[in-house]
Amino acid sequence: AAALSERAVALAAAAGPVELDAAPLAASLDDRYGRRHTYLRISLTERCSLRCTYCMPADGVSLTDARRLLSAEELLRLAALFVRAGVDKIRLTGGEPTVRPDLAAVVGALDGLRPLGLRQIAMTTNGVALSRLLPSLHAAGLDKLNLSLDTLQRGRFLELTRRDALPKVLRAVDAALALGYTPLKLNCVVMRGVNEHEVDAFAALARARPIDVRFIEFMPFDDNDWSDSKLVPSAELLAALSQRQPGLRRLRTDAHDVARTYSWPGAEGSVSFISSMTEPFCGGCNRLRLTADGSLKVCLFGGSEISLRDAMREGASDAQLLSLVSSALGRKHPRHAGLASPHDIARTKNRPMTTIGG
Repeated sequence: AAALSERAVALAAAAGPVELDAAPLAASLDDRYGRRHTYLRISLTERCSLRCTYCMPADGVSLTDARRLLSAEELLRLAALFVRAGVDKIRLTGGEPTVRPDLAAVVGALDGLRPLGLRQIAMTTNGVALSRLLPSLHAAGLDKLNLSLDTLQRGRFLELTRRDALPKVLRAVDAALALGYTPLKLNCVVMRGVNEHEVDAFAALARARPIDVRFIEFMPFDDNDWSDSKLVPSAELLAALSQRQPGLRRLRTDAHDVARTYSWPGAEGSVSFISSMTEPFCGGCNRLRLTADGSLKVCLFGGSEISLRDAMREGASDAQLLSLVSSALGRKHPRHAGLASPHDIARTKNRPMTTIGG
């Protein structure tokens, strides 16, 4: 991987004080409903090696001019600022983060933020290039992994992603488990008439290996052909799976976890249900999203954004950047960006998922 500039690494590792003391720094990550946002998802790129039908059209999406994307220095300045303000978990997303040539160096630079309070560096990936990159990412400090995998059938994988890459993803699963990434989380978007009949096969995988299969409700974003006829409610999946594979028991998870997790006695892994559409979990939301072009999104479903990139390039200080973050959080709605129904979400202008950051 290409090395980050010495300035970027120094910036990420610097532990010097900022303009504000600790109390107002932490308060800047609170919203008006008392939710403290300690989890930052950073999109490293808008590019992706797959063309998943629920994420983008077949010919891809319009990409932002490279000059308008965050530089490595800008990304790491913001990461350090958020960690000093109280963020203790960073997840790297895309697009597909593994298409970024300096990925291992970015992880290594973020690893330098641990003395400031960063507890975890995670990544969500499609797994296509992961098996060859994982040793260097592991050495650089990557703690946790989520792999996106919506089918275990090669033909259906090709239909869904428009790429014949399932064997590479399955090799990535093996490589991740071998390096100790357990439980390994597999994100599976369930769509009626497409892959809902594979739930039992995924459950069998979770019973046999230390994997948490996360069944995610199909969500609407620009250009992903969402309709409620394709939405399979988590409650329906759970009821059907409990009937076919008895013995499922609810497991205790973190209060901020977006998933409800279950397992069977003696199972190696677990299954989880993410009910973004039918049973929103907004009350415990602690997430912020930073897009590859430097926009802050305080809600996945909301169209409103604030450009931290523009503010930095106009000379904003760290205190001014945090003030922008605090103001954005002050406008955050209690749930679903103030939208009342899945249909309202579908009608609202938003980015494609690949340019938001998965």
